[in-house]
Amino acid sequence: MAAPVRVLVVGCGHMGTSHARAYEAIDGFELAGVVSRGAASRQKLLETLGVDRPQFSDFATALAATRPDAVSINTYPDTHAAYTLQALAAGCHVFLEKPIAETVEQAREVAAAARAARKKLVIGYILRVHPTWARFVEIASGLGRPLVMRMNLNQQSSGPQWQTHRMLMQSMSPIVDCGVHYVDVMCKMTRSKPIRVSAIGARLTDDLPPGMYNYGQLQVTFADGSVGWYEAGWGPMMSETAYFVKDVVGPKGCVSITGVREGEAASDDVNAHSKAALLKLHHADLDATGAFARKDGWIGFADEPDHDGLCALEQEAFLNAIRRDDDLSEHHDDAINSLRIVLAADESFRTGRTVELA
Repeated sequence: MAAPVRVLVVGCGHMGTSHARAYEAIDGFELAGVVSRGAASRQKLLETLGVDRPQFSDFATALAATRPDAVSINTYPDTHAAYTLQALAAGCHVFLEKPIAETVEQAREVAAAARAARKKLVIGYILRVHPTWARFVEIASGLGRPLVMRMNLNQQSSGPQWQTHRMLMQSMSPIVDCGVHYVDVMCKMTRSKPIRVSAIGARLTDDLPPGMYNYGQLQVTFADGSVGWYEAGWGPMMSETAYFVKDVVGPKGCVSITGVREGEAASDDVNAHSKAALLKLHHADLDATGAFARKDGWIGFADEPDHDGLCALEQEAFLNAIRRDDDLSEHHDDAINSLRIVLAADESFRTGRTVELA
């Protein structure tokens, strides 16, 4: 039997805790230690798991002391590239929460370093392991071309959640941080080259770093004529009306996620962000009288995984990639591509110009 993969968890917030739960639960992983600048967050994570593991406040110190097989990076985006490069240089596989880096150049450097080190780098695109979202992508891909892809995730946040959002906005806007998930989904649906990006945005509070904005909407055009928009806003002022839209239209009809309705869950409920209990499929076919030839269909998923369940699926995929020596080149290319699109949107907002992608 193969020896367990010893994982050092860096970042003890919500995502770090969910992934640490997975490492404790999955046969094949062993939690080697936890890293966080704050002692309270480290202790809370270990108490949540009911285990005692080495604790560190400094990543380099933890890496040298534990000598793990893998590192799970769940920190703020401004540390992603540097921590990943350190881990790879130490001979570790890496699970990295999105986005892969703050710039496209950094992202390419990180992917190249993983290839050179012959280590696995898996980026946390949680919707990729979601069975309902996989079906959503599959159905949307079959609706013909071009596609019209409409998605948003606005979050009315306060207290600790607003503090987390404010910390994230030290380095990137909501349409960048969250947008990589949904732009990645759009790219999987159309599998066409993105050619043009534009964006609008607004700074709805002065409680932000200079030049940062907490609401944005991007628009992306693909070479096959498909178009998509994504909207994201964070803060105590955000509306909870129509905060969750996931809808794709093509020549043959449309498919929508209808699992979250107004009032069912708060917009800052992380379990609601990936919830997709029902898909509604509409067929555009008309009969001889001009009426719809087929009724709309509903596709249900009884045992949809919650957030921790999705994190466990991500870590099973990470373990499989290590054990099977999977080629992750396409995964890295997709992560870089989605980052490139959202960063172009950020550039468009700041310059007031449409960005043409070479």
